[in-house]
Amino acid sequence: MPITPRNITKHELIGLEIEVVEAKNKLLIGIKGKIIDERKNILIIENSEGKIKKLIKEQIKFKTKIGGKTIIVDGKAIVGRPEERIKK
Repeated sequence: MPITPRNITKHELIGLEIEVVEAKNKLLIGIKGKIIDERKNILIIENSEGKIKKLIKEQIKFKTKIGGKTIIVDGKAIVGRPEERIKK
């Protein structure tokens, strides 16, 4: 099933380019990178300089492009193990 703005919370996120647009920790806002791994409560991204960042899903909102459209995803909507979230 192709990824769309409607099914992004139930889809595999690894490989998506994201940018943090809102966060409890204001220092995280603006962080950009590619999701390289995902855990129950954490997104692991690699930025353009090759640095790895771990972001707590529950504490961020991020934007990404899907099908030419920019969408914002609330990290609270994707909390949970990826394999369990995909089955929902």
